[in-house]
Amino acid sequence: MLYHFETEQWISIEISRVFAFFANPHNLPRIMPPATGTKLLYLKLVPPPGAAVTKPGQAIAGVGSEIVTSFRLVPYLPVRKRWTARIIEFDWNHYFTDVQQEGPFKNFHHRHELRSEQRHGQVGTIIKDSIQYEIGSGPFDPIANIFVAHQLNNTFRYRQAALSRIFPLL
Repeated sequence: MLYHFETEQWISIEISRVFAFFANPHNLPRIMPPATGTKLLYLKLVPPPGAAVTKPGQAIAGVGSEIVTSFRLVPYLPVRKRWTARIIEFDWNHYFTDVQQEGPFKNFHHRHELRSEQRHGQVGTIIKDSIQYEIGSGPFDPIANIFVAHQLNNTFRYRQAALSRIFPLL
């Protein structure tokens, strides 16, 4: 069964800075809830055309990049799962898409879209995440999705709060 999750957030930071932050895989653990213990294990970086790395830890993951992470399946428990994502689409300052190559889902497709929007006279960026996923537990999918949907909501709620703390410091 195919499920869909979508979230949107506006932050008062220009799109080029927001896009560069999200397209850098080194930032992923910074925006994941601490309870997941997310770690970046391996990065096969394929920079998009025109990307220039000027500082250590600065990276832009273009089409063909692979990001391998490890995280706790259940917060705070020691059981960890490896996740390999591959970037399949990339358009500077607009969107990029990653798909799960290896991980807990039968299928996972995540599109990160950004667009400029002015609010109350302030230039900012809308961050939209669209996720389509299949759990792969057959007739138990609806029950498993109660847990999965809860985890996704918690993860993105944490991420939205983290972005508010991180961007004033950048």
